[in-house]
Amino acid sequence: MNRYSHLNLEEREKLFAGKESGKSLRTIARELGRSVGTVSRELKRNAKYGRSYIPCRADRLASKRGFNQRWKAPLKNPLVFLYVREHLRPPYSWSPETIAGRLSVDHPGNSVDDETVYRYIYGRRQTRMKLWQYLTVKRVRRMKKGGRRIQRLGKIPEAVSIDKRPKYILKRKQAGHWETDNMEGLRTDESVVSVTVERVARITRLTKLTDRKAGTKTDALVDRLSTEPNILRRTLTADNGKENSEHKVITAQLSLPMFFCHAYHSWEKGSVENTVGRVRRFIPKSTSVDTITQSGLSVIEEKLNNTPRKCLGYLTPNEVWEKIRAVSCIR
Repeated sequence: MNRYSHLNLEEREKLFAGKESGKSLRTIARELGRSVGTVSRELKRNAKYGRSYIPCRADRLASKRGFNQRWKAPLKNPLVFLYVREHLRPPYSWSPETIAGRLSVDHPGNSVDDETVYRYIYGRRQTRMKLWQYLTVKRVRRMKKGGRRIQRLGKIPEAVSIDKRPKYILKRKQAGHWETDNMEGLRTDESVVSVTVERVARITRLTKLTDRKAGTKTDALVDRLSTEPNILRRTLTADNGKENSEHKVITAQLSLPMFFCHAYHSWEKGSVENTVGRVRRFIPKSTSVDTITQSGLSVIEEKLNNTPRKCLGYLTPNEVWEKIRAVSCIR
């Protein structure tokens, strides 16, 4: 059984010559070894609206139609397509990287690359759906990765430099090493959000501070970290903001030594910087923090701690933290 193939340019030129010489469609079809229906459809498709049939134009139009018909829709596998669409949107609001990593965990044998998800979101045929609004930064157009400016906030009296922090902490092998920072909303806001994260499990603690004073920040840290086992309170890393000036009180009450980053070196507390970026998904920049309640922050905290993370093998911070706590209790 012969497989059907479209007319090529040579056949179209013979069709044009036969038509110009007054031959019937059946005669032309017989000479081409084609069905008369094929010849008839060729003329109807490529000589519409009273235009004459031109072989090169007909060939170009046929190629264009073929390209459009063969275009493969992104995420064509229904399971992958529905999984990506579901987890990209609320209530999950996962990043493309998290979706790509967790897919193979939830549905073994299926996979998708995070770059494929990004191309789907920003693809020419998907822009009308505005899927970019579900991403963390909500950019209408894709941008290259870049840094951000760091503001010098001041110097802390008797601060211990991060240079004196044990180097093994960088390997993230031992639990109990924390990082903290404040996240502001509008500059006119009185309140801010204290963000504290553990370096190994990435467990997050969010607390609303009614003001930016050092005493308020200190009370919040003592209150939240005092609920953790002593063995899981080893060090705390912060920046040089004035809210951290009472670091000796924290060290005394929690037996928790504090270390301070160098100015303009935000990557030295990269875990909390990354976490602040994740919180921004729920509290975007230029949004007032004064209107956010502690109960609202608790919902965000629970969301972050139950979202799979690539750095955790696509487990959630809560799952990892529970394992760590269980081992610590045994010890």
